[in-house]
Parts: sequence; structure tokens; C-alpha cells
Amino acid sequence: MTETEVPEDHPRYASLVTRHRIEAGVETGITSKQGLIAQGRGEAFDYLLGERTLPSADRAARAAAATLLAAERPVISVNGNVAALAPAETVDLAEAVDADLEVNLFNHTDERARRIADHLREHGADEVKGLAGDGEIPGLDHARGVVDADGIEAADIVVVPLEDGDRAAALDAMGKTEIVIDLNPGSRSPRTADIPIIDNLIRAVPTVAAHARDLADASPTELREIVDAFDAAEALAAAEAAIREGSFATPDES
Repeated sequence: MTETEVPEDHPRYASLVTRHRIEAGVETGITSKQGLIAQGRGEAFDYLLGERTLPSADRAARAAAATLLAAERPVISVNGNVAALAPAETVDLAEAVDADLEVNLFNHTDERARRIADHLREHGADEVKGLAGDGEIPGLDHARGVVDADGIEAADIVVVPLEDGDRAAALDAMGKTEIVIDLNPGSRSPRTADIPIIDNLIRAVPTVAAHARDLADASPTELREIVDAFDAAEALAAAEAAIREGSFATPDES
């Protein structure tokens, strides 16, 4: 069964579609095999969150949109899972906030990076960074430390969805403002982030884009007020509470 063959009235439709996208990403050389494991872990947390966008996550998405609109050089980092799960949505977000897209991979090969860049272009991207590799993130000894000098290295705001904690810490040490999308509120990446969005990538990316369009005419002062009102610790705590206090009962059982 392929993604297009999954019946839309299936109770696990969204979950099955994302699994197929990751599987297809592996088959086409976009996603690493480790990405399959990461997807399964994220899906487990999403199940505990009730597969919904929490009000705290929506507030984080709005703060992220305001931050990106106010940025001078925003960059959205893209790995294999992001490219497989939400390529068009990620391109749409980049357009909404005038951000660059940059491929950045832990399991890096030049061929895989080119495939991801081509995949993003097929979904509407005009330019994709991450192929020059003429910059660096100090303190990282693996491939994620290699970036474009006019991309992540020069960025003031970096969106780091589905990334690992050591890179988040290294970007923080560089003075970057980080927006992290992650389903695990206990992970190092969101706990390092200035704006942690504890939500499924396939929901979070279009939500941030929608907020960005809603705030397109906001003044710098209005954008700053939204960012200043956001509390990262509160967002993490709300997500953790939802996981710990949630119920598997259906509405008619509770």
C-alpha cells in the first residue's frame, strides 16, 4: 500500500501517511535508515499528546512566526525527515517569513544533500543552501558542523526541526536564536531553544506559516510584544503535563 492508497477515513490515516513518507524517503535516498527510528519515537510522543496541537504549542508557533518576521537573516535547517515529511509546507514557511532553506545532515553524503535540495526545488523552492559547506558551527566534530557561510553560519535566527541536542547547544553558543520543533519536551533540543514548539512537524510548520501570514502587517513593536510574552519554560511544562496527565479513554468513555 502506498500513501495514495491509504483511505482517508482510516482512523490512523495521518499516522500511516507519515510512515509512508518516511519509508519513501529512505527508498529515494532522502532519509537515512536512522530516520525511521526517529519517526517512530516521535510518533509515540505524539500519541501521548493526543495527536493534537496544544494551546501552548500554538502560542509557541505564533511567537516563532513573530521572531522569524522580525529576523534579519532567518534560516530553516532541513534534514532527511523534514524533507520527506513536509517539503511543500517547509518551502511555504520559508516564503512566508523570507527565510533561506539549508540542508544540514548528521549522516551526510554529497549525493544525499543534493537529492534533498532537488526534492525541495521540486516542491517550489527557488534556492537551497547547504551544498557549499564553506562555513562551520564551532565545537561539532560531525557533519552537522559543516554549514554554508552565508546560511546557518551567518543567520541570526535558525529553525532546527527534528535535530539533536549537541547541535542545538553549539548554535546557542554561537549566539543564535533557535526555534525547535520537537515532540519530546524532555529532549535537549527544545530545552535549549528560545522557542520550543512541542508539536508534530506536519502540524507545526503550517501553523507557523499561518501565523506569519496573519502577522504580516504587524509592526516591529507588535512582533516584539508577542515574542516577549512567550515563556519557553511554561511551554515545556504544559507539554510535559499533557503527556503525564493524558488519558487513553475516548471522549465517550471519559
